[in-house]
Amino acid sequence: MHADPLRLIIGDKAAKRLADSLDLHTVGDLLGYYPRRYDKRGELTDLVGLTEGEYVTVQAEVASVSSRPMRNRRGSICEAVVTDGRGRLTLTFFGNGRQDWREKELAPGTRGLFSGQVSSFRGKRQLTHPDYEVLGSAGALGTAGTGVRAAEFAAEIIPVYRATSQMPSWKIADSVRLALHALDVPDDPLPADLRQRLGLYGYADALRGIHRPVDLADKNRAVERLKWDEAFTLQVRLAQRRRAAADYTAVPRPPLEDGLLAEFDGALPFELTLGQVKASAEIASDLAGLHPMNRLLQGEVGSGKTMVAVRAMLQVVDAAGQAAMLAPTEVLAQQHYRSISSLLGPLGMAGQLGGADHATRLTLLTGSMGAAARRKALLEAASGGAGIVIGTHALLEDKVQFADLGLVVIDEQHRFGVEQRDALRDKAGDGRPHVLVMTATPIPRTVAMTVFGDLDMSTLTELPSGRAPIATHLVPVAERPHYLARTWERIREEVASGRQAYVVCPRIGDETAGRSADSRARDGGLEEPSGYAGERPDDDDGAGDGAPSRPPIAVLDLAAQLTDGELSGLRVGIMHGRLPPEDKDKVMLAFADGQVDVLVTTTVVEVGVDVPNATVMVIMDAERFGVSQLHQLRGRVGRGSHGGLCLLVTEAPEESPARDRLAAVASTTDGFVLSRIDLSQRREGDVLGTAQAGRKSSLRLLRLLEDEALIGQAREEAVALVGTDPALASYPGLAAAVLALAEQERASFLEKT
Repeated sequence: MHADPLRLIIGDKAAKRLADSLDLHTVGDLLGYYPRRYDKRGELTDLVGLTEGEYVTVQAEVASVSSRPMRNRRGSICEAVVTDGRGRLTLTFFGNGRQDWREKELAPGTRGLFSGQVSSFRGKRQLTHPDYEVLGSAGALGTAGTGVRAAEFAAEIIPVYRATSQMPSWKIADSVRLALHALDVPDDPLPADLRQRLGLYGYADALRGIHRPVDLADKNRAVERLKWDEAFTLQVRLAQRRRAAADYTAVPRPPLEDGLLAEFDGALPFELTLGQVKASAEIASDLAGLHPMNRLLQGEVGSGKTMVAVRAMLQVVDAAGQAAMLAPTEVLAQQHYRSISSLLGPLGMAGQLGGADHATRLTLLTGSMGAAARRKALLEAASGGAGIVIGTHALLEDKVQFADLGLVVIDEQHRFGVEQRDALRDKAGDGRPHVLVMTATPIPRTVAMTVFGDLDMSTLTELPSGRAPIATHLVPVAERPHYLARTWERIREEVASGRQAYVVCPRIGDETAGRSADSRARDGGLEEPSGYAGERPDDDDGAGDGAPSRPPIAVLDLAAQLTDGELSGLRVGIMHGRLPPEDKDKVMLAFADGQVDVLVTTTVVEVGVDVPNATVMVIMDAERFGVSQLHQLRGRVGRGSHGGLCLLVTEAPEESPARDRLAAVASTTDGFVLSRIDLSQRREGDVLGTAQAGRKSSLRLLRLLEDEALIGQAREEAVALVGTDPALASYPGLAAAVLALAEQERASFLEKT
């Protein structure tokens, strides 16, 4: 079914429109394109909530209709006003001649489905020349030339699809109807015994029930069955990955009693938290095993994940192996290199003046390094001279080789996919290296089960002793503009006390301002995605979410303003993703050394940057950032003994979703609470797609918070089934679905590389 070309069933013209406008190419694609909502006959669509620019299909009643001649050219304009009893929407039609026939067809009291793009004209919302179908008798005709089908409109429920100008909702429904008529499902993806135990629909019945439900109960049963398809297929894939990983062998790396790790621990000026001790013990046990470790280390901002990773790397170095740490950006890679070098001190200076007798060596490898530095780093990795290699995606290149790669540490796991993990794993030669992946954003349990389900998990919930609390406050400049002046005064007070501050902007700013958000992102106008689900400031500049309609505040513009105005006399630095690597490093070193008072920056400092003397973070246009990203950003302050302050500057109205988001961030510093709030406000595709390296999410119906119990049950069932039939030999339908998911993963990886 999934490979059949649509044109054989619905014709070349309709198939081309579906392919061009909706990227639907096969029967499987089309039947997997579920209705966005359902209208009941006689129930009108809420017109108040329509958003300008959205392409909509609404069911409404004609309140009035009239025609008038055009002023400047031949022809007429027919306007019909439709209503749901509260809101009103104007339908505007242009014709070469009189449109008396349309006035009759859309007489007051007529109900119909109207499809078009919402726009505004003189303050009124309208659809210009929309497609429509009158909901009348089985023989009635709409302007698109399609009959109102008796079978379609005798039904109680009307499916409404996300449509385009080329394919209105009812034309999609026409194509679906033909595809359902020709539907042939030789092998159901869900095992028969599982369907029977849970009382689930068969696959064909579920597809008919979701596209052409008899009633709401029929639709709900179909949705429940198709949610199981999504959850179970993904969990089987993850269970297969876990089983495959367990079949590999790894070189055991047991701890030594008198090695580098013991010497490092003995020199620590503080005690590890209980969470760090527990996570380190779990990792140490995995490293000593015969099978490769595959573990996720998650924790609060500032909970000490880097310390746990360093201890794991030293255990591997003690066992004559090498460790590689992969970071998503050069800024973070350089920060890790500096901070780990500082942590190790003489223990990381093998062959250098002042190095300890039994030291190891660190090396840094990034894509922008000069030829000589790059050759040196490659040689140190390949010869084994460097026990710890820290780098960016450059570590994945074929020319990068290791003498004995025993451990791979991947920081900010959501920036990488499983295939990128595998690319680094393959550099280990015989056997496989142990893998530790880290994320600084707490992950809800359901996300962990669906994104990181092939990994064991360790969690850090405590902050190291002596870490100061962070206070977060909103600065609502629309209502209280004088608060912004107080914000800059607050920074001056902190600097006068010897502290430092960050000012974060959503955009870099320069001559690219007139270009699209996507092109700015490619060239650095907007920073790279961030947060566990991969966010960036909205491409639409927050429209409809309470954000101001003006362009986002930019680093280059604000830094110049502050230097000449509110923060004149202070040492203001600039940091953003388009700076050359050597300039980024220079700025961060100057800030870390206290030579810069205020760093005006983009989200490039979101993770990994550790300057204990920085106590204030001001986030401009805070409504343009997501919950997780705001939590990450404020984690850059309060990292020393002085209290942290985060000020969220916003012009969003008090009663808006954006303000609700900001209020949630200000109300708690518990990242696990915020992660659930974040997930509840966002689409599953946002979370799962970018969390899996930019892949388009395979989940269309599953809701991670609402369906937590279903996901957990699907995981248990998948583990049991894969345990008895790893290759799915007895389940051809399921095997085909899992293979399609694996091919989707591979295709995404090839696109990104």
